[in-house]
Amino acid sequence: MSRDQAQSPDSVETPFLALLARGASVDAYEQPVLLARAEGRPPEHVAALQHAQRLALRVRSEMEGRRRREAELSALFETAHDLAGLRDLGSVLRAIVQRARSLLGTDVAYLSLNDPDRGDTYMRVTEGSVAARFQQLRLGMGEGLGGLVAQTARPYVTEDYFKDDRFQHTRTIDAGVRDEGLVAILGVPLMLGPHVIGVLFAADRRERVFEREQIALLGSFAALAAAAIDTANLLTETRSALADLERANEIIRDRSGVIERASEVHDRLAELVLRGGGVHDVAAAVSRVLGGTVEFAEEGAAPGAALETSRAEGHAVRHGDDWIAAVTGGGELLGALVLRGHPGLDPVDQRTLERAAMVTSLLLLARRSASEAEQRVRGELLDDLLDARDRDPRLLRERAARLEADLDATHVVLAARLDGPAADADEEAAARRRLWSAASHLGATRHGLASARDGGTVLLLPLDEGDTATELARRTAGLLGTAVHEAVTVGASAPVENLAARPDAVAAAYAEGLRCLEALRLLGRTGDGAAAQDFGFLGLLLAGDRDIPGFVERTIGEVVAYDEQRGTDLLRTLDAYFACGMSPVRTKDALHVHVNTVAQRLERVGRLLGEDWQRPDRVLEVQLALRLRRLSSPAPR
Repeated sequence: MSRDQAQSPDSVETPFLALLARGASVDAYEQPVLLARAEGRPPEHVAALQHAQRLALRVRSEMEGRRRREAELSALFETAHDLAGLRDLGSVLRAIVQRARSLLGTDVAYLSLNDPDRGDTYMRVTEGSVAARFQQLRLGMGEGLGGLVAQTARPYVTEDYFKDDRFQHTRTIDAGVRDEGLVAILGVPLMLGPHVIGVLFAADRRERVFEREQIALLGSFAALAAAAIDTANLLTETRSALADLERANEIIRDRSGVIERASEVHDRLAELVLRGGGVHDVAAAVSRVLGGTVEFAEEGAAPGAALETSRAEGHAVRHGDDWIAAVTGGGELLGALVLRGHPGLDPVDQRTLERAAMVTSLLLLARRSASEAEQRVRGELLDDLLDARDRDPRLLRERAARLEADLDATHVVLAARLDGPAADADEEAAARRRLWSAASHLGATRHGLASARDGGTVLLLPLDEGDTATELARRTAGLLGTAVHEAVTVGASAPVENLAARPDAVAAAYAEGLRCLEALRLLGRTGDGAAAQDFGFLGLLLAGDRDIPGFVERTIGEVVAYDEQRGTDLLRTLDAYFACGMSPVRTKDALHVHVNTVAQRLERVGRLLGEDWQRPDRVLEVQLALRLRRLSSPAPR
């Protein structure tokens, strides 16, 4: 036996696992292959090393992507934390620019703000800049790439600044950019309501294509920067109000309660953000401070005209006896804070309500980012199980445990599809997104997994003791249908076990669930849920593993057990009864017994199988079960 043949099957993976463990660079993964060739190893060994190398690089890429997403989410949370305890606007803006530069991996990041008094734009914060003239630039409105971002209120990116003629070049700007050596530039707007107050930039000194995720990340930092600026302005206004109040004792006495409430709500909101409070916690805190009832309302539940006015102006507006403060984030309307029955709202209390709306938007955006990240991780694990890419049971269990899922428990794979008519492609895509969101929520709350697949969704849910795949499929169809307000059909696999050691079982179970789903749709049972066992002998055609013993047990198991326990001939009587065209008279001749004996035996069969056992569809199943039992029984010696 050669040395290569004596090696264990895992030996080719060992050097790559070591590289993964120590976080080696991409170049290092070429060394085991080069070493094998240098040692003159057989071609099949080199090919195996190359295959292991590709798998390891794929795993490394997945790990790098997840670390990057975790770093991005952590940076956003840290920035929101800084904003919650805002005391120095400059420090918060510098932290935002530093984190943006670090996460995007650019040479330079900078932030410019509009100066309404002078009618131009100036550099507020720079990170990584080395040119003094660039750091002191003041730009006219509408000039340069930043001017285009401000005009369109949209992100703008150029791979090569000096070759791009889509914006207005000026000698001053080009000189500053040339001094800094910048080539590729990405700019995103800083928005307060509908107004652009500045631009956040990330730039490289070489040509570069910025990815969609990087543009979205810089946009999130820009939203936090705008919120920081707005908060600082609010704090400045509050301090100015305090200074004015201090100049007159009578005004101080009249306004002291309002200021105390503003300070109280600021402290309470800061505390809520720090301890991870929710939207309704913010509403409750503001309710206590303002002495009224504050509620969070979804976009469709708030008065439309007042909500749009508040969104456009960036302030709370009065609506009858109520006050409406729009909750927005990144230009998206997320809902509103509604103060009920408080028409005489003090201006400072109005600012308090607006600040609470801003904090609410930060909480909603943070929760959404965290939820989307968890949904992606759950979907990736289920995709890996379905595609059987990751066969390490220990790693699979660890990944599942981090999501509070137990792959050693018994599970059912469910395939779900929408069955409602769609007016157009956009509406169909929106409906699929709603189904995916509802399935992801169900998977998270049931300690399972969910993923979008084949135009629908697939779920992996644990099966509780005493529950059945059929009942789980029907409940899932009902829950998803209610969540998306459309009919959802769900096909379920038979229960599967030991998924960590048998990831290929998930793919087979998913195929079985799809067959059940198609059978339900062909039978006109849209909006329903079922498993293969619900289709009688047709379930044999739907089941991936053709569970013949299970079908025989479900159909005539009671009769088999009766014969075995009592030594009777009910099975032989059934065989003869069907062979004689279901005629008791001919059956008694075939068995050489009295016709009353045949009748008594058939009556006993009826008590075991149910009174409807001679219904045509049941007769077909019983005959098939008898034949399958004979075929699967060992031949007599």
